[in-house]
Amino acid sequence: MVNIRMANVHDLVEMQQCNLWCLPENYQMKYYFYHLLSWPQLLWVAEDFDGKIVGYVLAKMEEDETKPPPHGHITSLAVLRTHRKRGIATALMRRSQVEMHEVFGAEFVSLHVRKSNRAAFHLYAETLKYEIHDIERGYYADGEDAYDMRCTFGKQKKEQLKEEGEEGEASVENVTKAVEQIEVA
Repeated sequence: MVNIRMANVHDLVEMQQCNLWCLPENYQMKYYFYHLLSWPQLLWVAEDFDGKIVGYVLAKMEEDETKPPPHGHITSLAVLRTHRKRGIATALMRRSQVEMHEVFGAEFVSLHVRKSNRAAFHLYAETLKYEIHDIERGYYADGEDAYDMRCTFGKQKKEQLKEEGEEGEASVENVTKAVEQIEVA
């Protein structure tokens, strides 16, 4: 069983270690601190039965207020290879997205994903209903292009209701309850 919980300062070293194991894009510790101090509600971790951090999401709100509407951005998402295919990344993403919408009033969330990362693209496009907004040429340090993807919260809720066969708007409370009921195997 894996526990999804809000990250705290004691988790940052393990979050960075998870990032180093999983991703080619790495960050200095001060970047993790900056996110935690600025948007603590948006950092979530997956903790194994023994307290080990096996995944995390690092997210933020767009800081440039001249770019309305308010929106969030997923900086980094990683799950250790030993814990993949269990819904952990989905649970982390959904939890952070709920907080973006509820706490900060975000209307959408954006992220970048390598064009070659088919597994991540599938997670974002198929499971989480993100759409390609643009392609950023040479976005990554090695020159690879990135998909700039977005998920609009109102649109996501309507699609979820359609899939569940319900009508009407989903309330924030219902979405929050659904996220809290996610049980990760």
